[in-house]
Amino acid sequence: MRKLYFFIPKLYYSFPIQLLLNNFRRNHVLILCWIILFAMITGNFGKYLGIPYLFLDPEYLNKVSFASFFMMGLLTAGFTMAFHITCYISDGHRFSFIGSLSNPFKKFTVNNSIIPATFLITYVYQIIGFQLSNEYSSNFELIRNLAGLFSGYITMTLLFSIYFRLTNKDIFKYVVCRIDEKIKQNVTVTRASAMKKLDIVRKKQERVDYYLTGYLQVKPVESTSFYDRSTILQVFDQNHFNLVVIELFIFAMILVLGVFKDYPVFQIPAACSAMIFLTVFVMLSGAFSYWFGGWSATASLIIFLFINHLVGEDFFTKKYEAFGLDYGRLPAEYSIASLQNQLDSSAMENDRQAVLMQLENWRKKFDPATKPKMIFLCASGGGKRASLWTLTALQKADSLTQGKLMESSVLITGASGGLIGASYFRELKLREKLGESIQPYANIHRQKISSDNLNPLIFSLLANDLFVGFTKVEYAGKLYQRDRAYTFEDQLNQITEGLMDKPIREYEEAESKGIIPMIILTPTVVNDGRKIYIASRPVSFMNNEVLNFTDYHQVKVSGIDFHRFFETQDSKDLRFLSALRMSATFPYITPNTTLPTDPPIQIMDAGISDNFGMSDAVRFLYAFNEWVSANTSGVIFISIRDSPKLGTIVARAGQTIIDDMTQPISSVYNNFENFQDITSDMLIGQAHSWLRVPIDRLDLQYQAENYVPILQKMDSIRQNSARASLSWRLTTREKDGVISNINSPRNKEELKKLVRLLEE
Repeated sequence: MRKLYFFIPKLYYSFPIQLLLNNFRRNHVLILCWIILFAMITGNFGKYLGIPYLFLDPEYLNKVSFASFFMMGLLTAGFTMAFHITCYISDGHRFSFIGSLSNPFKKFTVNNSIIPATFLITYVYQIIGFQLSNEYSSNFELIRNLAGLFSGYITMTLLFSIYFRLTNKDIFKYVVCRIDEKIKQNVTVTRASAMKKLDIVRKKQERVDYYLTGYLQVKPVESTSFYDRSTILQVFDQNHFNLVVIELFIFAMILVLGVFKDYPVFQIPAACSAMIFLTVFVMLSGAFSYWFGGWSATASLIIFLFINHLVGEDFFTKKYEAFGLDYGRLPAEYSIASLQNQLDSSAMENDRQAVLMQLENWRKKFDPATKPKMIFLCASGGGKRASLWTLTALQKADSLTQGKLMESSVLITGASGGLIGASYFRELKLREKLGESIQPYANIHRQKISSDNLNPLIFSLLANDLFVGFTKVEYAGKLYQRDRAYTFEDQLNQITEGLMDKPIREYEEAESKGIIPMIILTPTVVNDGRKIYIASRPVSFMNNEVLNFTDYHQVKVSGIDFHRFFETQDSKDLRFLSALRMSATFPYITPNTTLPTDPPIQIMDAGISDNFGMSDAVRFLYAFNEWVSANTSGVIFISIRDSPKLGTIVARAGQTIIDDMTQPISSVYNNFENFQDITSDMLIGQAHSWLRVPIDRLDLQYQAENYVPILQKMDSIRQNSARASLSWRLTTREKDGVISNINSPRNKEELKKLVRLLEE
């Protein structure tokens, strides 16, 4: 007991504990960064979006390897060293005894390593659990990955050690004669900050009795003599110089990688980009602490408000364009009057007649003596998982029906990832019919579309959008910036084997002949919530129901036809990949597209208005209901969903004060899909009243019910959900889970029903 009595004060006044307490007491920004990192690697932050997987399973050049973990080790050590540098600059003067030691920064780093060491241990533990439980890694692969992590960490640490050994000598002891003269040339606020720290050195030292040496030996702190002003100012000047050198190196690295980001070898793992961002943030906080001292928080707020004002004045505005459109011509007027002009009955009838020709050609594929079933394919959004799920479901359904699924389909609608998967499968079927050696049901296509395309997007968000305008890309004879929008399309082009890199108009002939179903994309206008109907040809008839309000002049136009509205801006040259990108604008990752209108309008994900595409399919059916009733034996809506329609109702338990405060907003967000489902059911229910043939509906649903316990524990957003993450990158287990879900009992029953309906 007596030993414990004497041990506790010694432990409390040891340098590591005092530094830890000092960080929690003063360095709140740095602690927040560590909390974010801990939350991400343990799955307590962003699991629903797949953020933890980026750290636990980093990909480089489309594979998890020694190289990908080596980069993670490099950047983790870089962030750790940025933390040490910032702490040294901010608080080194509170422990001036360290200056009397040789290699003071090295010893400071060793004693300041409680948080970094805890993080590294936790990180390794999480990696081991995740790799074994979710990536089916062998012992060799696990050891290889960990070796990469530690090799990178040690390499970066050694590089920093060499640098500081050369620059950071016994800086509290030696005096450079010209230093005071040099400091006098600096700004007043810097000198005032330095003098304040000098006063702390004299009067407000933190008590430390023991410290750890570079070899982790415990040594007592010896009494130190007072250092004159020149020595103290030399400390701050040298610390600042080291900070500036490292910051310049990081920015130079970001700039170089940003310029060459379209080359796969420069596309570092997404988690590395996050580490770079946090490192820069920590370094900047150190710079602010040095320059402004106690005024750093106020200065940061003022600078933020100033930059925010400049952004509001479009000083830093970055417009992401749709490739193929001509932004050099007079923009289209976007006003109530111009929208009302879209309601031209003659134009609607012309567009309707063009599609009627497609329907007639579609009808000729079947026996004239019997009436076929007409299928509408509706694919929901949901990032990468929706792309893979939609492709898997279409491959399975089309193969079971011996190709009748696509032969009977006339329209594909939906949003985001679902439309990407459906468009890819449609292209594969088209290439097969044109005689190319393509196997639409091959596993390689699932592998392609499920491959990672998040790394370059995340890095482009960090680097290229900060240093934009260096390079241009040409499309349809027009120049566009090689920005994050281009990066998304370039990655999309790669994972779809370059098959869909064409203007949208090139699909018109194949659709018109009834070879493949038409696709109508419906991205949402951010400015007013309206839809933009994008197809291979004008489809203004999608607003057909508005004509029923002949005596009511306040009706709001629900959408605009893309081709007619942007005819003078070369709407038919729109790149099909750009149309898919506009329909799949994932928040914060894929940028909103700006269209050439006055005032400019921005476009975002189609899922905002209808994530399942059912309402658009019903609109199309309504426009041709007379023809459908006369020429078909019934209509089948096939909803390919990446979420269950009748999900489990979870009791609201453990509500916190914050939960109660955010409930009005969170309840709307969490029930967004439920609102859309109710509306879709109502529309299809009403369709029975005006369509004279039967309507059947099938739901192919991705619903993960049994999953690995570690994932359930990691899911802080949806504790009972084991769904694949909503991201543009999936883990191996997530891919397997999505693909195997097509064989669930529920989906098997729906597929059997589809086969029966098409055989009638």
